[in-house]
Parts: sequence; structure tokens; C-alpha cells
Amino acid sequence: MTAMVKAEGVHKSFGAVEVLKGIDIEVAPREVFCLVGPSGSGKSTFLRCINHLEKINAGRLYVDGELVGYRQQGEKLYELRDSEVALKRRDIGMVFQRFNLFPHMTAVENVMEAPVQVKRESRASARARAERLLDRVGLSDKAGNYPSQLSGGQQQRVAIARALAMEPKLMLFDEPTSALDPELVGDVLDVMRDLASDGMTMIVVTHEMGFAREVGDALVFMDDGVVVESGHPRDVLTAPRHERTKAFLSKVL
Repeated sequence: MTAMVKAEGVHKSFGAVEVLKGIDIEVAPREVFCLVGPSGSGKSTFLRCINHLEKINAGRLYVDGELVGYRQQGEKLYELRDSEVALKRRDIGMVFQRFNLFPHMTAVENVMEAPVQVKRESRASARARAERLLDRVGLSDKAGNYPSQLSGGQQQRVAIARALAMEPKLMLFDEPTSALDPELVGDVLDVMRDLASDGMTMIVVTHEMGFAREVGDALVFMDDGVVVESGHPRDVLTAPRHERTKAFLSKVL
């Protein structure tokens, strides 16, 4: 079975600062894969490399068996044109810490925008799917509301619906609850649990260890640009092997 995501020796630097120092990771289809670690460990950068928002400096990254951002001819890699990258990026949904909704559009307009603009879908068809997705994330009664009229948790659920509107085969979540008030976190995690139970392949950068333990199929602890420890979430969280993992978990659990 082809891995949904495969990283082989991935390196990424910003100037003289090496942020990723040879990441090897494999994510199976339908897997919920959690990335944890301290701020600055490279988790979010790695996530952004998966859909080529950041270009890697060395190594290989594959999504569903295809190279990300490049094509290979013989031993040489050639970078894809922006239009080719955009075409492949349609298959990858991404949800950020900040919701990045269009403030001048209602919830339903935010969700239907990409299918209309990118896939040239009819507005009627896109709206029907957008309404179904808002219902799925528990916001059918907020379809006509603007982002400023929604709580942070509601805005994040609209952002998830918007990512799902492109019918992706992979969802990336970059600390989707970290900007939310604590009482709003549960609603967003419930939506993510629902996606997981439906078999969506998900890579989740998170500080929500309870979610990782309950929903995750695999967990990687990153620090200083390397994978320190990996395994089943319950194993890593209850019996970490590495001192660095133990020190981190003692502060967050």
C-alpha cells in the first residue's frame, strides 16, 4: 500500500538556520498522525513543506506516491511550475492556527469560494456542498454570518469546512486549537474526531495530548529539527523512552 505521506531525509533551512535536519516519516492512508514537541522544533515547518508552502533544501517528500513540488528525470529534480504545484495542492486541505477567513464573505461564501474559483464548479452546486459541510461541523444556523459575528471556535470550524470543500485526500492541521479559548476547543476537536472516524488521513500538529492519545494512530515527538521518538500515542505518552521526550511530557501532561 502506498503511503499517503512519505518523507525521506527532509532538510529545510532559513538562511543559516537549519530547521529540519533530516526528517524520515511515513503516514499511511486513513491514519491520524500527530506531531508534538516544543515551539521551534520544526513541526509547523514540516507541515508547510508537505504542500510546498515551503520548499525543502534536501531529501524527498511524497504525497500519495508523487513527489511534492518536483518531478524527477533520471537523477535530477526539476521544480514544478506554480500552476502545477497549485493543481496538486488541491488534494491537500490545510487548517491553520489563525482562521484566515475572508472577512467580507459569509460563512457559506467562504466555504464555496475555492470550488467555484479553482474547480470552476457552479455556484449552486458549491453552495449546496458548503451548506452540507457547515451542517457537518455544526454550523448550519450560521451560514449567513460573517466571521466577525462568529466565535473563534466557530470560525475554525468554518475553516475546516472550507478545507473539506475541495474534497482533499489529506488534511493538515497546524495547531488548530491553540488560538482558541479553552471552552471552545472541544467543538473543534469533535469535528476532527468525526473526520478521523470517517477515515480521513490527517497530520495534526497539536498540544492536545488527550486528543492524540484518544484519536491518534501514530505520534512523533520532534525537537530541534529531528524526530526524537515515535510510536503509538499511548506508548509514547505513557512510557516515553528518551529523556528529552520525558522532560517535554512532564511539562505538558
